[in-house]
Amino acid sequence: MNKEFTEEKVEKLADLLMIGLTDEEKKMVFDEFEVIDQNINKINDIPNIEQVEPMTHALDDFIYELREDVVEESVPINELLQNCDNHTDNEVIVPKVVE
Repeated sequence: MNKEFTEEKVEKLADLLMIGLTDEEKKMVFDEFEVIDQNINKINDIPNIEQVEPMTHALDDFIYELREDVVEESVPINELLQNCDNHTDNEVIVPKVVE
């Protein structure tokens, strides 16, 4: 098993992320990564895995067919603004979400 992931590393990462983990949460994170590490290492048990060519895309044989751009009539702005509660001219007024 790869021991690069240590409890000290969990603590350091938690401090960098400023998430303040309790000792119990740190142990839980460490234990979860132990399980993840064990499961990932199962890949090494696949016969001849080192000879498999990495894929550049999940659908390497996918054929990209772009459609032609066709100009279409759009909905008039006045009709669209009928669906909103608050607007000024052609702009929708929304609640402030950032201070």
